[in-house]
Amino acid sequence: MKISVRAQSCTAEGAFEVLAKAKALEREKGIKVIHLEIGEPDFDTPSGIIDSCKEALDQGHTHYTPAAGIPELREAVAQYLTRHRGVDFDPQDILISTGGKLLIFATCMTFLEEGDEAIYPDPGYPPYRSAIRLAGGHPVPLPLLEEDDYRIDVDRLSKLITPKTRLIILNSPQNPTGALLKKDDLEKIAEVIKDSNAIVFSDEIYSHLIYGNNAKHASIATIPGMKNRTVLMDGMSKTYAMTGWRLAYAAVPREYFTPMQKIINNTVSCTPTFVQYAGIHALLGDNPEVAIMKEKFAKRRTLMTRLAGDIPGFSAKEPDGAFYLFVNVKDILSKYQLSSKALADHLLYQAGVACLGGSAFGDTGEGYLRFSYANSSPNIEEAMDRIKKIIVKDFPL
Repeated sequence: MKISVRAQSCTAEGAFEVLAKAKALEREKGIKVIHLEIGEPDFDTPSGIIDSCKEALDQGHTHYTPAAGIPELREAVAQYLTRHRGVDFDPQDILISTGGKLLIFATCMTFLEEGDEAIYPDPGYPPYRSAIRLAGGHPVPLPLLEEDDYRIDVDRLSKLITPKTRLIILNSPQNPTGALLKKDDLEKIAEVIKDSNAIVFSDEIYSHLIYGNNAKHASIATIPGMKNRTVLMDGMSKTYAMTGWRLAYAAVPREYFTPMQKIINNTVSCTPTFVQYAGIHALLGDNPEVAIMKEKFAKRRTLMTRLAGDIPGFSAKEPDGAFYLFVNVKDILSKYQLSSKALADHLLYQAGVACLGGSAFGDTGEGYLRFSYANSSPNIEEAMDRIKKIIVKDFPL
């Protein structure tokens, strides 16, 4: 039986592949692997959220809901976005989803016909490219360069936009670089986009994980004229340590809402009811653990950046957001004729540290390694020490 071209063009997310290899190494060799590969908070979900889920289960909230989500959660999301983005959102425009990936897929399926072009960040979150291909679109990478602090070069973006461009994907704070788009960046991007045929998908899943006194989140949906052509996605996984709950949401322009809702309806029917009730507490309830988590992430960011800088051949800029450090290792790769994936594999098997080669995030990511600092400070210190010893021994410069 022939496998479809679309299925063959879809690549697995690298973090989960490395996680599987690391788990196998632990199981088969008894090696203690330090996991810096997966983009998952190492904290438990806040207790109030868990309690609200238990209460929902006890109250019998275990049945189907409307595909768009329960009204109470849609109202909570609208309130939350209005408060944190500074622009009004209506509950009728809020679409609830089982995780952010489904919203990426639903957006691509809604706006892309066979052969339409979609611009996505490179390096960037791997499912962007896969979702574009699965929808029949043509992925167009937008290079993000270290010398630009991994922010979008508007001239470069402008040259990529053609009459076939139907979708432009933005991500800020960004995975894998931690880069943050500022309001003036977004204003320039909006100016370039306004005369195109493109809808914007704005992935803002790390919107609350921003560090530094002067760093603030900005959404392109707040730029005049952009709200009605932007699908704004956010969710619970990162901020609330709810990765396994699979709960995300999008603010969708009214004219596009029904087709996107139909895709949700025809794929997962709806998001689990009791999870949605937990989401209400996440957005509107008291969750003191969230501030504690962010404070620890900030300290780990500083720690990992400093320790990585002490490793010969490693260099990295301290990221503005998310919980990743994107480390330049080009000197090592060039001298020893290695790929970033090969170096990441070497560190896994020889140092017992799991990380990702930058090529997992696109061609522009080659030459880098991504480390997640969603792990304890002692583990980060041990991991960097192990890596330093292996690099000095096996790859002296």
